[in-house]
Amino acid sequence: MASPEHPGSPGWTGPITQCTARTKQEAPATGPDLPHLGPDGHLDTHSGLSSNSSMTTRELQQYWQNEKCHWKHVKLLFEIASARIEERKVSKFVVYQIIVIQTGSFDNNKAVLERRYSDFAKLQKALLKTFREEIEDVEFPRKHLTGNFAEEIICERRRALQDYLGLLYAIRCVRRSREFLDFLTRPELREAFGCLRAGQYPRALELLLRVLPLQEKLTAHCPAAAVPALCAVLLCYRDLDRPAEAFAAGESALQRLQAREGHRYYAPLLDAMVRLAYALGKDFVSLQERLEESQLRRPMPRGITLKELTVREYLH
Repeated sequence: MASPEHPGSPGWTGPITQCTARTKQEAPATGPDLPHLGPDGHLDTHSGLSSNSSMTTRELQQYWQNEKCHWKHVKLLFEIASARIEERKVSKFVVYQIIVIQTGSFDNNKAVLERRYSDFAKLQKALLKTFREEIEDVEFPRKHLTGNFAEEIICERRRALQDYLGLLYAIRCVRRSREFLDFLTRPELREAFGCLRAGQYPRALELLLRVLPLQEKLTAHCPAAAVPALCAVLLCYRDLDRPAEAFAAGESALQRLQAREGHRYYAPLLDAMVRLAYALGKDFVSLQERLEESQLRRPMPRGITLKELTVREYLH
């Protein structure tokens, strides 16, 4: 193999990749990068494995064995710690603060998010379309005709919604479903990617670092699901002139794409990492060799940068 050129030299080749076709079971092009839903409704962790992987059969078997060791169920506890009434010019509603922590060990990355009753109602409606039988015994707290803003009613509903989340999480296919994941992470991710598109990198980074630990816990069985958010973190750090932190985020993303060379983020991410490694004085040669090998096995007609790919997420 010829000596790889450094970024900016005449022999430098940009990233080459393309968005793969999606089926109806997959996320839309603008949604979170999750693999297919399996027959029981949970995420299919095998969908991201590249058929052109350079691993031998034995290496692949060992890879999946190691992967399964990492798929241990992460147990989460949901607490609705408080509720407040918020009034707008034309509306009045209750906002519930949800705290999500990992049980069984000290969790210094607890997630704190806020949702309205209408958000819970949308979740219930979405789940009924796919998991009607699975959640038939899960009681959803109904809205009262009157008195919805009475302190007693709010406290009662707060406890009921907390129990509701716990019961949903106890059902394997529900807790791994796109509907449940979107309820807990999509509003923050959508705002973060919107800030990224607008060049508001500090705000985007703040939101991403807040929601990413929760997304990783919810998708522990499917490591590649967090790749778009990690790539967004890389871009924020890079454009804020914090290359070392950008490189660290990229390394975390690459770890989640092991044996998934066909993943649409693989080549653009490698290209960005080559450039960061070169700027930081790190070993960029091995990264560029991986990129070239990937391009040889999976030639693409047109290149796309990591930023061009990432900003397409969460458009709707």
